[in-house]
Amino acid sequence: MPTTKHLVVLTGAGVSAESGIRTFRDTNGLWENHRVEDVASPEGFARNPALVLDFYNQRRAQARTVAPNAAHLALAGFEEEPGWRVTIITQNVDDLHERAGSTAVIHLHGMLNQMRSVADEQTVYDCPGDIQLGDLAPDGHQLRPHIVWFGELVPAIEEAAATVTTADALLVVGTSLQVYPAAGLLHYAPAACPVFVIDPHQPAAGRSGVRYVAEPASTGVPKVLKELASSQVSQVSI
Repeated sequence: MPTTKHLVVLTGAGVSAESGIRTFRDTNGLWENHRVEDVASPEGFARNPALVLDFYNQRRAQARTVAPNAAHLALAGFEEEPGWRVTIITQNVDDLHERAGSTAVIHLHGMLNQMRSVADEQTVYDCPGDIQLGDLAPDGHQLRPHIVWFGELVPAIEEAAATVTTADALLVVGTSLQVYPAAGLLHYAPAACPVFVIDPHQPAAGRSGVRYVAEPASTGVPKVLKELASSQVSQVSI
């Protein structure tokens, strides 16, 4: 029996942007005309919770209007590739990977369509609609988006790091590699693991032996997956 190889994929905002989801890094530090500190930090939520809840209500509604793009679909389709299994680690808070059909997705920064109590980080609820000021969790505390804001711990980072250590190939797609701790994950890949960075901006990976594919995710991902499917991993040129 051939050994199943593990493809691990780290995706960032560039993947979702091709589906039409805007990111603050595209607008000089403003996110939909808001300072990131005001809408994506515990301090911002403490100052103006109604503003933050409304901001994420709008992001949640907008995310429902977009569809997975060719990169999402190619990654989901690769789960059917003989001899491979796929795990996606994403910095994105949308559910486009899941809607494309991916079955093993680790969300580092939470999800728009989930919510939790301000007093309990562990118990998470589905969030199909809006959250309003005064909406309470079963524990009696205000509900908030299940989003990891700047300055908060990233609970899934240990699971993600352990996953990267098992990679036979690592794809880094549409991320600036500037947001930590996510940016440090590629350093957990085994020394012999081929690493592909797919991004038109070619962000510095801080690791030797990286192959850059200077293309958007929608064209670069299918191209690399085709190469992986037709090659033994040890023969992939980096």
